[in-house]
Amino acid sequence: MKRFFQLSFLFLLPLAGAFSYPDYFVSLRDAVYAQELSADGLAPLYREALGKARESLVGEGLYIMLSRCEYMMGRAYQYEERKNEAAARYEEGISWAEKALKEGESSTGWQMLAENISQSCAVKPVSYALANGLKVERYAKNALKLDPRNAAALYMVAARWVFAPSPFNNYKKGAQMMEDIITQGSMEQDDRFNVYSAIGYAYLQQKKYAEARPWLLKSLEVYPANKYVRGLLEKS
Repeated sequence: MKRFFQLSFLFLLPLAGAFSYPDYFVSLRDAVYAQELSADGLAPLYREALGKARESLVGEGLYIMLSRCEYMMGRAYQYEERKNEAAARYEEGISWAEKALKEGESSTGWQMLAENISQSCAVKPVSYALANGLKVERYAKNALKLDPRNAAALYMVAARWVFAPSPFNNYKKGAQMMEDIITQGSMEQDDRFNVYSAIGYAYLQQKKYAEARPWLLKSLEVYPANKYVRGLLEKS
């Protein structure tokens, strides 16, 4: 279950710090991170977000928002280990991101493609991860070429050093890269949670409990009810 919040928390950046998400998406996003509702309980928020996106957006903007919504619902299913349902949502998210990129390259388009593939690697067979895993960092770097302050893309590049299995991780390097995002990235609320919790996790894996705890507590200031971080705190 912890992979739900490990691989990503990888998502949702504002455009150059100036973009504001519509309320219907914020409600869905924050409910997913709060982890107070089940996936079935989140479904009405998901359907409402899809409907309002279709009513208010067109073209590339619509496709990116639909990709975001699918990604969020996928994460809700993934946390409950409903892998097939999560995979279906990520597949839709990939499809919408690809459609957005056909309209024109954008940092958010590449970001959403990378994020949905990243989580698909966690819920699909190992063969999928072997075939597609390397695309995540490549697409994240495509996003950064278009917007160097894309916090979600910066996170994906750093996350491999924090969450990869031994011997492929480097907790010290990963934690420093995550800290750099705080000054280098345009962070939304979920980006702050993702970065802070990843730093805490990296210190925790090194058994540096005194260093881990402040970062984990900092992440809970963003989403106080989050069960994943509360579980990490019990280990610190």
